[in-house]
Amino acid sequence: MFNNGAILATPPNLEIAQSLTQQGFLQLYNGQSEAALIAWQSAYRAYEQLNNKQGMNGSLINQSLALQALGSYANACQVLTQALALENRICPHALKEQTNSSQILSDLKDIFQKQPIQNLQIIGFSNLANVFRAMGEPEVSYTILQYCLTFTAQLQKKEIQDNLLLNLANTEVILYNQAKSKYQLTDDFTAQKKALTLAKSKFDAAQKVYEKLSNSPSTVSLQAKLNWLKLLIDNTSIQLSQYLPLNDNDSVSRLINDILTNLKQLETLSKVDSIYSKLKLSHNLLKITQSNNLKVKQFTDNNLQSIALSLSQEALASANKLNNFRAIAYANSTLGEIYAAGGELSKAESSYHEGMLYAQSVQAWDIVYQWQWELARLYQTSGKIEQANKFYSTAIKNLDKVRSDVLLFNSDIQFAFTEKVEPLYREYISLLLNKNNSNKNYNRQAIKIQEQLKFAEVENFLRCGKFAENTLDARLDRGLKDLDYIVYLIKLDDRVEVLVKTSQNIYRHTIDLDTIVEPLTNFFNIIQNLEFVDTKGYNFLTYSQAVYQLLIQPIKQYLPSSGKIGFVLDSYFQNLPLDMLHDGQEYLLEKYIISVGSSAKQLRQSLLKPATTLASGVSQIGPSFSNPIVPRDLHPLPQVRLEIENIKKANPSAITLLDSEFTRERFSKDIENNSFWAIHLSSHAQFSSDIEQTFVLAWDTPLMVNDLKGLLQNKSNLDLLVLSACQTAKGDRRSFLGIAGIAAQAGARGVLASLWLVDADSTAQLMTKFYEGLKSGLTKAEALRTAQLSLLKSDKYFHPYYWSAFILVGG
Repeated sequence: MFNNGAILATPPNLEIAQSLTQQGFLQLYNGQSEAALIAWQSAYRAYEQLNNKQGMNGSLINQSLALQALGSYANACQVLTQALALENRICPHALKEQTNSSQILSDLKDIFQKQPIQNLQIIGFSNLANVFRAMGEPEVSYTILQYCLTFTAQLQKKEIQDNLLLNLANTEVILYNQAKSKYQLTDDFTAQKKALTLAKSKFDAAQKVYEKLSNSPSTVSLQAKLNWLKLLIDNTSIQLSQYLPLNDNDSVSRLINDILTNLKQLETLSKVDSIYSKLKLSHNLLKITQSNNLKVKQFTDNNLQSIALSLSQEALASANKLNNFRAIAYANSTLGEIYAAGGELSKAESSYHEGMLYAQSVQAWDIVYQWQWELARLYQTSGKIEQANKFYSTAIKNLDKVRSDVLLFNSDIQFAFTEKVEPLYREYISLLLNKNNSNKNYNRQAIKIQEQLKFAEVENFLRCGKFAENTLDARLDRGLKDLDYIVYLIKLDDRVEVLVKTSQNIYRHTIDLDTIVEPLTNFFNIIQNLEFVDTKGYNFLTYSQAVYQLLIQPIKQYLPSSGKIGFVLDSYFQNLPLDMLHDGQEYLLEKYIISVGSSAKQLRQSLLKPATTLASGVSQIGPSFSNPIVPRDLHPLPQVRLEIENIKKANPSAITLLDSEFTRERFSKDIENNSFWAIHLSSHAQFSSDIEQTFVLAWDTPLMVNDLKGLLQNKSNLDLLVLSACQTAKGDRRSFLGIAGIAAQAGARGVLASLWLVDADSTAQLMTKFYEGLKSGLTKAEALRTAQLSLLKSDKYFHPYYWSAFILVGG
């Protein structure tokens, strides 16, 4: 054993460098990742003294293995780019720093085409692919592995090729999970169809590779079987299972019997891999016992549970021998699952608690929150509500602490928001809003958690990491005023909770979900119908009044007779045109000044005076209309020219860009060179719960959500973003998420948009009135209401189709 710190003081020695390399492999095998990293860093310095380039590059590639084992993927990427002579700019550093996948792929393609690739480089690129997969770039990972496989086929290196194939199948699974997540999260029909097709193809592809590798004589065979089993079992519990080619019990039974017959193969893996493989198998055996659809031939549920328990206990003993705290935490949590499933709640509590403490000791917050969540569930099941409250609260705090890192670095959670993140918030809200007890402090806490969930949803939609909701508050603090009345609409599994927060108190009303589903669905069907504008009042008012009676009438006593109200809406309600709700005598618009937001902070009213405005629009068919993501049925918007001219009249200092002037480059330059109070975009736009279907059309190209972030971020004076002549993705009940996403990326205090494509003439008239109201000193919410009322009271545009689509997000 060498003193690594003394390497630089010794003469160059190839034997020392090689011994340090072997020492690092032995340490990694035994789970000593930090020690392995130090050994390989010392080996690198020894090779550097010898000017041995191959040894230096090999040491860097080895270092990446240790860094990956430590979860330090960004650093692993950096050392790999050094070893492979790549530019380190290709490495994704954080979710909030968007990577350009197309550019990365182009750079890598040039490298593969320009030089012959040797075995060492293939191993390096294979590791780079694994890093990209872990860092949320599975497409890049997939492409790298495909290139590597092309070269290994030429070199005829079976062992390297099998490892590449295993990594490729694992990447296919991540791509499947990504497509599955998109299918579950979006309500956009086009996006769902595309995601389902992709999920099917990736599921099939992964299965084929795993099946091929399961017959390989190498240790890759066992890993392929374990991963294949997990893929099959996970699929039985999701809504896509009816569409995917699942080989049901036969495939699962064959794999289980094969793996359990050859359990000794687990000992051929590295010590750490053996521990995690046993835990993975235990978890999957337990899931089989909990499934109504899966039964394994030759094994009863009790047999499988007993095997899972034994494997987990072996894994825990091995983890304790290695003193690997993260592995100890996972082993304890798996034991907790098994004990809980068997009804041994005290043992489950003890195991989860032990796992949580070990995870906390190494600050592994990405797993700490999961064990705290399980403890909260246990305490709730046992009727220990205060303990459950405590652990739900702490779990969310820890998740909030590392949410962007969890979404970036944990592939099990990365594309499983609806399974691994959202339920935590909703379960806690449901606990706080207990059906049989209304506690004011609990109600306030539920509101706080609901607001955190709304921000988490937007972050997940944007894939941008954690953005600060109070950034704008800090910039504009002197010009903000809290709303006195805020209404929260929260959908839970069996009910809808309506909460009213006033400056002095908080009130609550509960509605059975079954009561509201039908009237709300009917209402949405009416307003989303292309013939809504021709629908007579008595047809839509019936549904509008029914929804009002359920949601607003019971809380009417807690609201003022008129004035300003803010709404924080759950996803289920976000496309609801609140202004259009009717009490039998008048619309909600006629009583209240309404704005919506993700939190009370976002709803604060801005009292800044209007200043310089940038008004941009597209009135004719331009090059961007030909972009593949743009719907084919879009028409010119001749009234946009009048709308822009009217804004200029109301604001003589406004800068205007119309048609061919409104290019991405010109728009970017004007924003860079000026400080705008408001930016007005009058063009075709689409909001969807799929980020790839959310855009605003400039003359030459669609401006995507992330484009807006790049163009508008750090614009401290931006108070208002107006998106005119826009439409919601057809049939997408969650498309408001697109508006919220644009609001977050633009960084404006308020965003004015519409929930459906509205008549061009009426929109031009509304926008003119809106800016006149701002100029006269009204707040954004007051100016919008005044403009809407002008249409409602007109002879031509009184139908709610013309005025109720407009929504102000923020203050």
